[in-house]
Amino acid sequence: MRTAKEFGAVGDGTTDDTAALEHAVQQADGVLHFPKGDYLIKKPITITLDRTGFSGISGEQGTARILMDASGPAFRLLGTHEGTASPPSFKPNVWDRQRFPTISHLEIHGLHPEADGIELIKTMQTTIQNVLIRQCRHAIHLIERNRNFLLANSHIYDCHATGVFFDHCNLHQAIITGNHISYCKQAGIRQADGDVHNIQITGNDIEYNSGLGEISAEILLEAPTEQISEYTISSNTIQATREAPGANIWIRGSQEQSRLLCKLIAITGNVIGSRQHSIVIEDSARVSMTGNTIYDGIQRNVILRRCQNFVLSSNSIGTRPVRWDSTAIDGVTLEECEHGVVNGNTFNECRAGEEESGAGLVLKNCLGINVGGNQMDSKNAPGISLIESRDCLVQGNSISVGEQGDQTGILVDEASQKCVITNNAIWA
Repeated sequence: MRTAKEFGAVGDGTTDDTAALEHAVQQADGVLHFPKGDYLIKKPITITLDRTGFSGISGEQGTARILMDASGPAFRLLGTHEGTASPPSFKPNVWDRQRFPTISHLEIHGLHPEADGIELIKTMQTTIQNVLIRQCRHAIHLIERNRNFLLANSHIYDCHATGVFFDHCNLHQAIITGNHISYCKQAGIRQADGDVHNIQITGNDIEYNSGLGEISAEILLEAPTEQISEYTISSNTIQATREAPGANIWIRGSQEQSRLLCKLIAITGNVIGSRQHSIVIEDSARVSMTGNTIYDGIQRNVILRRCQNFVLSSNSIGTRPVRWDSTAIDGVTLEECEHGVVNGNTFNECRAGEEESGAGLVLKNCLGINVGGNQMDSKNAPGISLIESRDCLVQGNSISVGEQGDQTGILVDEASQKCVITNNAIWA
């Protein structure tokens, strides 16, 4: 392993080390190692994997810093993999020269407003771990096609747009685990269109990602024309500031095409809250939200629009107690949804609606929704409201309407049809 300084890099933070690092990439034996220092670069360092062979970039236990003072990525990893993750789809050169590039133990600091951290194109098994990337536009930018990406134990901080960006990318099999991803202005993790499947986001702290317009989120998945599929979002802390617009998790499928393009999503065991909305999901199918603590939705905890075959079960939903005199409205709204289950949740002090309209749980223009076994504290608003809905079953819920009994437990408007309301306990 040879160091960047052996190829002429100075690492003093003021000398332009771009040429030295380009020379190192061409001549090093596969691992480009950075001793302690600040390495200033003025253009992207591109590692063409098929030419360099197996490659790695490493710092000296976090003491090396790359200062990117230009637009584009500090490091661009360029592969040639056109196949899937299936063994028969690989050309020999991918296994012989390109597989498993690694980046570890260094910081990338953006000095230019359009500086990015790391860009991946047609790579296989890229592994990024123990890095700090901050004040870049996009910390990690995946484009075109990538397979089996892994990001672990890293800090993504204070980026101008996005922490991890799947940008119109054909991507299957990715794991994002054990990271801090915070203070990025549009999203901590974002998908923009593309054909994206089988993504695990687990065990991260993803927080305070806002500031770039109304469409922002800790996790923002958008595919108006392509696919969002097979996401697991599990065991994360996902939170923001109460004044932040957008949502902690915002998933936007296609209104023009089938809801089945955005599908097979599990959101489970997370702590989610303290934002305008906690979870917003639109035009999606087969989404399961189970076992989450969902709190302090300033306008709403959960909004589902035009979703089908979903489960919202065993969640704690409601305001955040004690810390503030809460102004959060909280609660759940389903709009134009079909064939879903809302079961076994606790609703705590949801304030949505007035005495004669709105509720902690609202079904509007819905079809075939089963609402059962929920515990609802409805002291400040009605419990459940059905508006222009049909074929819905509301049974076995326990609804507290306050000591004076001056709130309504369940509201059903005259436009709702063939709804069965049975065996609910409404307590004064």
